[in-house]
Amino acid sequence: MEHIRHIGRFIRQTADELVKTVTPTVREWAGWCVASGIFVLLLMALVSGMDFGLGKLTLWVFG
Repeated sequence: MEHIRHIGRFIRQTADELVKTVTPTVREWAGWCVASGIFVLLLMALVSGMDFGLGKLTLWVFG
């Protein structure tokens, strides 16, 4: 029976926390989408540059 009380308390606390959440505005959504896109593009450039550079280095070392 004690487990049921713990589960009930957990559900109540979860519901209380969900009530505190705030839905982002359209402007906030757009900002996060743009920031995420820029971050992904930067990571793609970094990985591509490393791939190209290490490929050239490998060809230079092992000819």
